[in-house]
Amino acid sequence: MIVHFIARDGTVSSVTASPGDRLLDVAQADNQSLEGTCEGQLACATCHVIVDAADFPKLQPASEDEEDMLDLAHNATRTSRLACQIRLTDTLDGLIVRIPA
Repeated sequence: MIVHFIARDGTVSSVTASPGDRLLDVAQADNQSLEGTCEGQLACATCHVIVDAADFPKLQPASEDEEDMLDLAHNATRTSRLACQIRLTDTLDGLIVRIPA
């Protein structure tokens, strides 16, 4: 499956991932600028990404804890998510994700 990252400078990077991979891990392996300081423990928002509006409905809904962390994210939008909380599935092939400024 393919995931497309749009970096802060607008550069697009398309990477191969596998179902079950965590989006944060895929992004970090591609050297995207996502910290993931809490390592997926829902204690920060340093892996905040903006999911393309067309792809957003394909995601599992965010948990209440994730929503609380997104409230702290800088430049959050209605399609914001934490990359550590997204497990890739075949349905997400072609996912487009923007790294926020």
